[in-house]
Amino acid sequence: MVTIGMNYHTLPGKQAEFIEKFCAVMTALDGAAGHEESNLFQDVNDDASFLIVSNWSEHEAFQTFIQSDAFGEVTSFGKENLLSERPQHRVYKS
Repeated sequence: MVTIGMNYHTLPGKQAEFIEKFCAVMTALDGAAGHEESNLFQDVNDDASFLIVSNWSEHEAFQTFIQSDAFGEVTSFGKENLLSERPQHRVYKS
């Protein structure tokens, strides 16, 4: 198993829309091979800061998903409309 931590910082006032888009990504994740679970966390000290923690059966399954058209469409929209900076991802292997 591999756990991916994905850190995002939204533009001011875009928090609710970011959460809405995360829910759309969750729908796509439900059918993704190797996806086990994902959760969204919001920083209590900075409400524009989010962390998505995602568990996958293997790193290759995650790589396949982030190269998919569905993920590309959502992330392109986020970069252009929701995020204040480039997301930062970290891989934790067990």
